[in-house]
Amino acid sequence: MTPKQHDSFLHFLAMRTPPRIAPSILAANFAILGEEVARVEPHVDMLHIDVMDGHFVPNISLGIPVIAALRPVSNLLFDCHLMTTNPDAYLGELRGAGADQVTVHIEAFPNPASVAEQARAAGLRFGLVLNPPTPYSAIEPYIELCDIVVVMSVHPGFGGQAFLEETMPKVEMVRKFVDSAALATDIQVDGGVDATTIATARAAGADVFVAGTSVFRAPDPVQAIAQLKATAGGVR
Repeated sequence: MTPKQHDSFLHFLAMRTPPRIAPSILAANFAILGEEVARVEPHVDMLHIDVMDGHFVPNISLGIPVIAALRPVSNLLFDCHLMTTNPDAYLGELRGAGADQVTVHIEAFPNPASVAEQARAAGLRFGLVLNPPTPYSAIEPYIELCDIVVVMSVHPGFGGQAFLEETMPKVEMVRKFVDSAALATDIQVDGGVDATTIATARAAGADVFVAGTSVFRAPDPVQAIAQLKATAGGVR
């Protein structure tokens, strides 16, 4: 193991615990979005922002103006999940609006080297997303390009869907690759994460957990976050 790999491996060990929670604002009350974010900000690790264009997925959500409006009122890392056919066209604008990290779908970019390079040139962390029907093999050659790999545990486009446990073997495969290569790459699970399913995702090897409905629609979002962390933190 080279010194760089050793440092990366130590980083991986440090980041493996505790689990990190990324609440998805898709489930928040948009009428009071700033207040919703402020309420959870002290208790979470990043903010997950779903950008949908109505083409790549059958829904339209939000975009650059909302990101720009939130940036002055939040210090969280903005994790922007780009469910769009041409996310590469907006990387500079996203960074200018306040995005810190972008994730794009391997289904939109079967060879993502160029978009990864463009994202980094724009000053963004970069990641790839894998949909439930897409095999792990589609993403494996490109994991080393990524700061984060996202395994969708629902079909993208809508919040509130049920967790697909059958996607967890792909998380295990990504975890095995990341560990064997001593990478510092984060592994995120997105979709249907709640106080029950987070244990399954954590056991499979995920580090970062996108939780929308289970946080913002909970009677007490702060308590819901604490429960998510407690549950995931107890899994080794």
